[in-house]
Amino acid sequence: MQSNFRQGGFKALPTIVKNLLIINGLVWLAQITIEEKVFPIEDTFALHYFKSVFYKPWQVVSYMFLHSPQNFFHILFNMFALWMFGSTLENLWGPKRFLIFYLLCGIGAAFVHMIALGYDVSKLAELYNQGQISDETFYGNMNIPTMGASGAVMGIFAAFAYTFPNTQMLILPIPFPIKAKWALLGMVVLDLFGGVSNQQSGIAHFAHLGGAAVGIVLVMIWNKKNRNTFY
Repeated sequence: MQSNFRQGGFKALPTIVKNLLIINGLVWLAQITIEEKVFPIEDTFALHYFKSVFYKPWQVVSYMFLHSPQNFFHILFNMFALWMFGSTLENLWGPKRFLIFYLLCGIGAAFVHMIALGYDVSKLAELYNQGQISDETFYGNMNIPTMGASGAVMGIFAAFAYTFPNTQMLILPIPFPIKAKWALLGMVVLDLFGGVSNQQSGIAHFAHLGGAAVGIVLVMIWNKKNRNTFY
């Protein structure tokens, strides 16, 4: 197995993963300590629908470094998954290629989420024009921020499952080991069901699917070209 990893050996906490953990942690601390009236962190850096008054182009990147201030498990789960699966991929690919992959998955997740938001907003607009919902409800829904590394992390897990499909994993509450490829399939099915059923869960299901799709496509292209590096 050692020969499969890049020269320099295996690192439990490689450079890019370590810095991503630090950046996400520091940003989350800023979110819970700095009041929005002092500096509107979420209005400025979380992802907003492109017709929202809060939308800025850089949000397709910056949103993946923010997490819900009210939900510690949001950042905890994402960072744990980033460390668990991202470390293996960074050791395999090297830091430059891994960082490119991570950012592209997050950006892809943002664009897929935007498409899904566009559909939701169009339905709300119909109700608004018919007078069935108020101004507050319509514009409030349009301005809801999206944040989190889940899309990028889903892309990482998809790449891990594609590269190491038969790795046995323990996923609670499943009482027995499950292979990575089946775990990925199960997560995709759950996100697809959650997105299509339009449940108001506060979870960006289509962002997860977008990140996974970009991750699979990228790793398939790289494997097809059989290059040791991205360039």
